[in-house]
Amino acid sequence: MHAPQTLQQSLPEHLLERTRLIHPSVDRLDDREIAAGEFVLYWMASAMRADENPALDTARWMAHELGLPLLVYQGLSQRYRYASDRHHTFILQGVADLQAQFESDGIRYAFHLQTPEDQKNHLADLAQRSAVVIVEDMPVDPQRRFLAALKRNCDTPLFAVDTACVVPMQMVGKAYTRAFKFRDKTKSLYAQRLTRPWPMVNVDVPPLDQAKVPFLPLRLTPQNIARWVAKCQIDHTIGPVADTVGGADAGQRRWVKFKSKGLSAYHRKRNDPLTDGASRMSAYLHYGMVSPLKIAREAAELDNAGGEKYLDELLIWRELAYGFCFYRRDHDRISAIGDWAIATLTRHASDERPEIFSWEQLARGTTGDALWDAAQKSLLMHGELHNNVRMTWGKALLDWTPTPQAALKLMIDLNHRYALDGRDPCSYGGLLWCLGQFDRPFEPASPITGTVRRRSLEDHADRLDVAKYRQKTSSVRFGLPPRVAVVGAGLSGVMAARTLADHGLDVTVFEKSRSVGGRMATRRVDDVPTFDHGAQYFTCRDRRVKRYLDSWKTQGIVRQWPNENQRIVVLENGEIKGESKSVQRFVAVPGMKAICQHLSQSISVQDSVRIGSVSRTGQAQLKWDLDDDQGHRCGQFDKVILALPAPQAVDLVRQDQSLISMAESLNQVKMNPCWAMMVTLEKKLDVDWVGAFVHHSPIRWIARNGTKPMRPDGREYLVVHADSDWTAARWDDSPEAICDQLWEAFKTAIGTVQLADVAVVSTVAHRWKYSIADSDGACPVERCYFNDDRSVIACGDWAGGSRVEGALISGMAAAGVLMGGLFPAAVADSGAPVQSMLF
Repeated sequence: MHAPQTLQQSLPEHLLERTRLIHPSVDRLDDREIAAGEFVLYWMASAMRADENPALDTARWMAHELGLPLLVYQGLSQRYRYASDRHHTFILQGVADLQAQFESDGIRYAFHLQTPEDQKNHLADLAQRSAVVIVEDMPVDPQRRFLAALKRNCDTPLFAVDTACVVPMQMVGKAYTRAFKFRDKTKSLYAQRLTRPWPMVNVDVPPLDQAKVPFLPLRLTPQNIARWVAKCQIDHTIGPVADTVGGADAGQRRWVKFKSKGLSAYHRKRNDPLTDGASRMSAYLHYGMVSPLKIAREAAELDNAGGEKYLDELLIWRELAYGFCFYRRDHDRISAIGDWAIATLTRHASDERPEIFSWEQLARGTTGDALWDAAQKSLLMHGELHNNVRMTWGKALLDWTPTPQAALKLMIDLNHRYALDGRDPCSYGGLLWCLGQFDRPFEPASPITGTVRRRSLEDHADRLDVAKYRQKTSSVRFGLPPRVAVVGAGLSGVMAARTLADHGLDVTVFEKSRSVGGRMATRRVDDVPTFDHGAQYFTCRDRRVKRYLDSWKTQGIVRQWPNENQRIVVLENGEIKGESKSVQRFVAVPGMKAICQHLSQSISVQDSVRIGSVSRTGQAQLKWDLDDDQGHRCGQFDKVILALPAPQAVDLVRQDQSLISMAESLNQVKMNPCWAMMVTLEKKLDVDWVGAFVHHSPIRWIARNGTKPMRPDGREYLVVHADSDWTAARWDDSPEAICDQLWEAFKTAIGTVQLADVAVVSTVAHRWKYSIADSDGACPVERCYFNDDRSVIACGDWAGGSRVEGALISGMAAAGVLMGGLFPAAVADSGAPVQSMLF
């Protein structure tokens, strides 16, 4: 048997210098021997490769020394921050590569994907059953947070191995803040390692019985990845990057292409975003799909100016950032930058900003500055941002946010959310540089930035053809972009359309009414938005919606209702039985449909068009003809999203034989009706509540609509929603009869004494045939339905939880399903043209 330190010291020198015992602490070991375990566990996360992987080699060596099998485990959580279709797809493509590679090498590799149906985390259980655990030394979240959790729940010795740096981080000794000092410190260390081939670890380990793995490992193929991504409860508004396919094979191909065609000119072309002078390897390096050790060695062999400059970026600037994050745990906070930078930014924190933008305006690239918006489009659509532009992009946020802390927070959010190399130590290095880190003061001081180096958008635009840059960053990279029809301009439809349009797709929305809104509609009186007669308010429980809510509050699109001085009560037979304080509620202003109007800006919406049929067409029957209910052709489309109540979607899809199974699934969703009454009273009610849930009554909800922000309040404007069973029994009654019955029920609900001397000005009834889902059905993915080739997708609040928030999430999911099929199963940089692919 071995003690942990003895086992560590047995490692070959090239592995020993990269490996450190991180749990238990050395002073707790007391030379205790490693307990018997079933296997050696390598927890793979950020070194997704079998070639030149120091952590894998260390795990194999220790398994051989202990005479135990080796298990490589990788899990993908749906809860990590910034989890999206983009990151998930890239990772899963890498997993597909690894499964084939490990199978050929005879190594047991078990991958687990967390979904809403399977949320178990197997890492802690596997760690407890193992003799030792090998992890990668990655000094940033989410790995460091997951590792901290593992250490709290595990007694097994944990070894961390540096897989990312040529000179291991633990050999650097401290966090350097200037590149020239780091260069001097590491010069001899690099010289020793750049010319040394990576030694192979040729040791045998016993095979591991599949029964030892407590779950059935997911088997991935390029064809089924999109379906698994769609099942995950992640951000579906950020689509995969078509021309950057994950995996060691794709990464190696990209490197070989750059090495042969671009590396020698790297020093001349690297700063020009209009050329292909950069290697575009950062995503593969971030996830460890390609070995930086091998890349550095091959770049050094070139021995020219291009290779020399590439090595300076790969080794000095990249590993400077890794070392900084390794020794400074506050690398994601403003305290990480130099004292001089903190002092000058603090001194100018109260300087007037030219404009403050919300998160959504920034994320979608709608600030109005052509260069900045083009840079953000590159992040949003292509998942990358040219490094030279990134510096200007980041510094601009100091001018557009109230504080340096807010600027850093937004830089981190936008970069990590959209960039495939986000959450990398290099990301933090570049973002902190925008605030003065790794730099020096520049006198004289400027407004807002002080003595932090400025890189104004205007100056950068003078030396760059912004129009060409915008054209480049706004172009799609997957053949001909499909034409997409969205049927229904309710909230789920416009959310799906907005997401697709922001990714560069050609989208047309068809709406049967005269404007967008659906059940978010607002009835106008005297041309003033007066009655929210559909959706009354919305709540926010999901983090994917919260960032939009926060942004819309900043933009003045939504406000809280009721406010701190108002209340919503529970009424029963004229008495208040309690209050509803469980959640915050919000409304759009000046009417609920304002959110739909905001999201549909710049999107083609054809109103007053009721789609009557959707049918297969085209030479290969891969397109869809849309006709209105009068038989007039509305166009031919590649993809169709039906953002309709489920029964209306059934009416359309059952007309085409290829959609029969989809129709059967949708037919399981039942939706209940609702009579809505809008009442105008001469004067306001003498009550101290603004909304009420009603029990034991034909009425289930009352809203004093005039109490909502920016609504007319000269009179009393009431919205009364009837119970669904009561509505169904009186569906064919006249609106006048409904108003009479609901008015009597209203008087009983609030107490007739409250209506003394209150004159009724008008009553109007509206019936919602499809108000709320009786059941959510069994969606094949998280929040939407689709046919076999994903060319027809159905979404709505009925699939997302029967709330406004559910409609947003379902629209996001529909857009995600559509975008998931727009890139090929083939690998990037293969030389073949990138085509749109349906599967």
